[in-house]
Amino acid sequence: MKVLMLGWEFPPHISGGLGTACFGMTQALAGKGAEICFVMPSVGKGGKNDFLRLQSASGVEITDEVEERMAWAGQHAWDSNIRFMPVTSPLMPYMTPEAYQEALSHITGRHLPGGEHVQRKQGGAYTWDLKGGYGPNLMSEVYRFSRLVGALALKENFDVIHAHDWMTYPAAIMVKALTGRPLVVHIHATEYDRSGENINGIVAGIERAGLLAADIVVAVSQLTRNVVINRYGVPPEKVRVVYNAVTRHEVPQHYEVPQRIRHEKRVLFLGRITFQKGPEYFMEAARLVLEKLPNVRFFMAGSGDMLPQLVRRAGQLRIGHRFHFAGFLRGEQVDRMFALSDLYVMPSVSEPFGITPLEAMLYDVPVLLSRQSGVSEILEHALKADFWDTRDMADKICAVLEYPALASELVKNCREEMRSIRWGNAAEQLMQLYSEATGGN
Repeated sequence: MKVLMLGWEFPPHISGGLGTACFGMTQALAGKGAEICFVMPSVGKGGKNDFLRLQSASGVEITDEVEERMAWAGQHAWDSNIRFMPVTSPLMPYMTPEAYQEALSHITGRHLPGGEHVQRKQGGAYTWDLKGGYGPNLMSEVYRFSRLVGALALKENFDVIHAHDWMTYPAAIMVKALTGRPLVVHIHATEYDRSGENINGIVAGIERAGLLAADIVVAVSQLTRNVVINRYGVPPEKVRVVYNAVTRHEVPQHYEVPQRIRHEKRVLFLGRITFQKGPEYFMEAARLVLEKLPNVRFFMAGSGDMLPQLVRRAGQLRIGHRFHFAGFLRGEQVDRMFALSDLYVMPSVSEPFGITPLEAMLYDVPVLLSRQSGVSEILEHALKADFWDTRDMADKICAVLEYPALASELVKNCREEMRSIRWGNAAEQLMQLYSEATGGN
């Protein structure tokens, strides 16, 4: 099975769970015999892998002939259903507060598609150089990516298109119109997850167009499947659930707890510090816990637009000496933070899946999950609380920290559940969906 896979990030160029999921998924698919060409806006340095071919869309030539074919495909595929317009705020899911402020200062409201950065070549051909990632010109990048991928697809040999999240949907629809190949779209998070009811209509419109154009929609949980059906009007019969997984380390590194903090308990939040992840509820639960157990340290690792207000809030609550902001962590820093924690808490307001609890469990760390998360559907023995019920959350944090036997039982049960949560299982399901989409060919 030859797969043209479209994504926005891939290790080592990742900003969140999407890139991590794409890595584990493609590695397992390759193990099942899939030949994958993974197309990103820009591959950059260090992006080589022996189980797939990473392809940069940046720099692909668009000739007059290709331009003519794409003009026809665009009119019939997405011109009437997708709008590419400047947005009034930066649309960047993963970013630091400094980058957020920088992006705000660069919004110009220029009209799309925009001619900047166009490189003309011999014979009238042209191309764009894409930066990739999430920046102030994200919508322009999405438009250009769709054109460049369309030109690239006409040169590639593949059986099925597999697109991840809304940034790649216009490109996927274009490729389907140009080649007639079946389209599988993967929805890792919806605009309703990211923004609640205050959605960006342009993004939601692109999501809807991609979901409706797909032959098969892959949702990462039943929670997400329900959103796709109820919010976007996608026929239920074509929406399938394939749960994410986690890649188990060969030998998880052991980290010694420093002597100076061995007498303390440590509770971790790791994720984007944004509305969707519920960091303010974690802080409120921490306040309640510290009223009862003053010898606990809380760590918030990550970055996002809510970070400044939470730093101020920690000062107002007078818990700054027990509540620490670790910043955005990568690689071994993440492993070390998990390994030194006594409890991992994910209080998300709306979490389509959530891989981080599984990563915590690799280090035998008990987890407390929001009931509003997809991963809670497959972790029967994890502790759970509604994101808004900070009193319940605090009580359960105290129970784990005060009763080692409870923590040990949670770890034991979750370790058993982890045996069945493998990317190999997800890959097997995806291969079956590819076969279904291509008619068994």
